[in-house]
Amino acid sequence: MNFFNPSSVIFDGKIIIIVIETFKIYIDIFAASSLNWYCKRNNTHSQPIANDDIGFVEKYDGYYIDRKHGDQCNEKVVYLTFDAGYENGNISKILDILHEENVKGAFFILNHILNANTALILRMINEGHIVANHSAHHKDMTKINSIDEFAIELRTLEDLYKEKTGKNMPKYFRPPEGRFNQQSMAYAQSLGYKTIFWSIAYADWDNNAQPSPKVAKAKILDNIHNGAIILLHPTSTTNTIILRDVIKDLKAMGYRFGTLDELCKD
Repeated sequence: MNFFNPSSVIFDGKIIIIVIETFKIYIDIFAASSLNWYCKRNNTHSQPIANDDIGFVEKYDGYYIDRKHGDQCNEKVVYLTFDAGYENGNISKILDILHEENVKGAFFILNHILNANTALILRMINEGHIVANHSAHHKDMTKINSIDEFAIELRTLEDLYKEKTGKNMPKYFRPPEGRFNQQSMAYAQSLGYKTIFWSIAYADWDNNAQPSPKVAKAKILDNIHNGAIILLHPTSTTNTIILRDVIKDLKAMGYRFGTLDELCKD
């Protein structure tokens, strides 16, 4: 008997219930499975397109490229974003470079750095950068199965941000470790958040295994494209070495640096 063809089920309500419940379980498992964000690099300087298995993020106010500035657009724009969980002396250097080059970025932060380095966060704000939500405790948000618990993880940081800065935290969210699923995307959207992924990144997070400046710079510039959202970790020593050159080279290529407010504007 074909359990996925209701027309084949005759006078057996139990079988029909099994069919419906089996289908429902399949959908629930799919929605709850944890996914890792990735974007395949290309050296053609064209916008990458996310595979179907993860491309659904755009239906939930998720962004990984700027579609308003696509391959055929004459105006060239890129977005600098940073995931900042703690300070090791390098974030201050990154801020110095951004200030001297007159470039604004977005910093996704955690409770820890806001508590331990409040002055640094205030500097980000005062110098015109967006400071946004990376969650309070860097949890795997796909493990949370309640919107109330999900909201607590984001609002805990929102409340601390308000306490430390006197300002409301902008409604931009980057999932810890780029882990997400349809449920977490729906939760973030229902809380008013835009979820910001990326189209360019490289392995810069391990301070004990930093790539060479030459290799790192090439990974960014060889794969740059219009509307790129670049993810960097500001604790990376390599990034403190290459950032000024990357900015200057991108400007020389005709790019300007946009903001998340611009990216997500309707």
